[in-house]
Amino acid sequence: LENPHRMPGARFFPDARLNFAQNLLRHDDDHAAIVFVNERGTRRQISHRELRREVARVAAGLEAAGVGEGDRVAGFLPNLPETAIAMLAATSLGATWSSCSPDFGVHGVLDRFGQIAPKVLFTADGYFYAGKTLDSLAQMAEVAPQLPSVERIVVIPYVESEPRLERLGAAAARARHWSAFGERNAPLRFAAMPFNHPLYVLYSSGTTGVPKCIVHGAGGTLLQHQKEHLLHTDIRRGDRVFYFTTCGWMMWNWLMSALATGATLVLYDGSPFHPDPGVLWRLAQQERLTVFGTSAKYLSALDKSGYVPADTVDLSALETLLSTGSPLLPEGFDFVYRAIKPDLHLASISGGTDIVSCFALGCPTLPVHRGEIQCRGLGMAVDIFDDDGKRLRGERGERGELV
Repeated sequence: LENPHRMPGARFFPDARLNFAQNLLRHDDDHAAIVFVNERGTRRQISHRELRREVARVAAGLEAAGVGEGDRVAGFLPNLPETAIAMLAATSLGATWSSCSPDFGVHGVLDRFGQIAPKVLFTADGYFYAGKTLDSLAQMAEVAPQLPSVERIVVIPYVESEPRLERLGAAAARARHWSAFGERNAPLRFAAMPFNHPLYVLYSSGTTGVPKCIVHGAGGTLLQHQKEHLLHTDIRRGDRVFYFTTCGWMMWNWLMSALATGATLVLYDGSPFHPDPGVLWRLAQQERLTVFGTSAKYLSALDKSGYVPADTVDLSALETLLSTGSPLLPEGFDFVYRAIKPDLHLASISGGTDIVSCFALGCPTLPVHRGEIQCRGLGMAVDIFDDDGKRLRGERGERGELV
């Protein structure tokens, strides 16, 4: 540790070198790395070997487009396998990745990507939500002229098999189809980067002005996520891990890192209540999910809907349910154990975009208490202080700040 008493200014592992993508792509076999399902019932599966091959292809395309260490690569994308591939390709080269969900709209994208000047921008042609087909290329036609740093736009076919690039208007000259981008059979190479090399740019909510950019280092992100996956959630090879998230929420970044454990990521794109409240639970049965992640808000809405997963689907494979986004109230714990499964590890987890990980979360070897988070994250200095800087201990409702 360099400058241990300075904040900011302390630097961990100043002499270490690593590549984030290399750690996530450590498996090279026919075991499923990613399973993708959407609300229309489309299903795709990619093995670890196929994932490595696709990452190498796209990385070659990025390299040919001039992307290297320190450049920014952005994604305006649904939760697709291609999103994971583009992120891994960018970070394999030492570039920095940033993503927005297509529902952010034109101003939301410009407020974020306008600050980071990406060199390459990935977009899908559209997406599906609640039975509707929504267009992304029309939005991209508005966004691209206002992002002069973007030298290449890569269009991923999702809504159509052959999206028409001319729909991008003046930006069409900078665009390429996903299938034509890169070089097939390219070797997979990993740039060795410093421990704190910028890996991700995430953004604050934007409730007090333009969203603030938050930069996360590769080594810290990898260590935090490996700790939380392997120790706090007990994820291991053979697990099938799902988190209901878009690419605009930090839980997408958190989910991606589970590739390093050798688990299978199950990605879902669409509404969690279309065509009915059982859609994600049929997915859990079909894919034999062992870890199911969602928000407290979703669990509350599911409870109000009257749908009872335990009465309709087989959840015998399910071992862990994760809830975040807001506190899971005691009634939420009751609902999970009554209506979903009586014998699972329910972990209410609390983290933030500011650390792209958790302050407090679950522990497989500790009891679960109704309405409580199980423990602080290993290695995390976390407390609750009052306005005078005194530690608070007491009943819910006492005002304090998480520090």
